[in-house]
Amino acid sequence: MVVKLNLIAAACDNMGIGKNNNLPWRIRSEMDFFSRMTATTKDKNKKNVVIMGRKTWEAIPKKFKPLKGRINFVLSKSDLDLKEYEDVYTFKSLENCIEKLENNEFKNYYESVWVIGGSNIYKESMAAKQFYRLYLTQILKTYDCDTFFPEIPDNLKKS
Repeated sequence: MVVKLNLIAAACDNMGIGKNNNLPWRIRSEMDFFSRMTATTKDKNKKNVVIMGRKTWEAIPKKFKPLKGRINFVLSKSDLDLKEYEDVYTFKSLENCIEKLENNEFKNYYESVWVIGGSNIYKESMAAKQFYRLYLTQILKTYDCDTFFPEIPDNLKKS
C-alpha cells in the first residue's frame, strides 16, 4: 500500500488556524466534519492514522486524548513520554512516520492517513511525494490568529 497523506484543516479569511495553541473559533459542524473524516473507515477492523505536531497534541483537551478511534502519531523534536496512552506513537520527523506507515506489519492496521496540524507539518506534508489531498474548510470570517496555514503551492491550487 502506498502511503497517501490527506491534510485536513480549517482556516479563516486571513488563513489563520490557531491562536495561543488553540482554535480561535468553536464551530460544531466543523468539528463534526473533522471527526467524521478522520475517524471513519470502510473496514471496521482498521483505524485511520492522524499525524500531528506536539503543539497540536498539547492543544487537545485531556478528556479527548488520544483522538478516539484513530491511531495518533505525534511529531516532536524533543522526547515525549506518551506511554500512558494507547494507539499513540511519537516520531522525530515526518519521514520517520512515513517509514512506520510503510512497514509491512503496520500496514494491516490502518486505512487512511490524516495530517491535522500544525503549520510546519502541513507545509512539509504538502511538499512530500506522499501528499494526496487537501481538505481545507474556509471559515468566512477573520479571527485574530498567531498561527497560519502555509501558502498553498501553485501546483496544488485549483485552476
